[in-house]
Amino acid sequence: MNRDEVQLLGFEIVAYAGDAHSKLLEALNAAKDSEFDKAEQLVEEANECIANAHKAQTNLLAQEAKGEDIAYSITMIHGQDHLMTTLLLKDLMKHLIELYKKGS
Repeated sequence: MNRDEVQLLGFEIVAYAGDAHSKLLEALNAAKDSEFDKAEQLVEEANECIANAHKAQTNLLAQEAKGEDIAYSITMIHGQDHLMTTLLLKDLMKHLIELYKKGS
């Protein structure tokens, strides 16, 4: 996989993870306003974005597992960072939404 291909996958992961991140923060605001159905819907939409980011990541991992040399890309590292922080946010969001539910 050449550098341009790795870079494109990195941008794809950044885009999906960024969309998920935004939806999760929007879900928190909805929960804060006691709009729990909306919050849950936004979390589901974020999960779909995360799944798409994982598909792009899995493509890269599969290529490497086949023994293909993977070119180094700062964009890919940036994408991985975005995905990891979004996964952490998703885990925290689940608990925060539950806390808002208990407070209502």
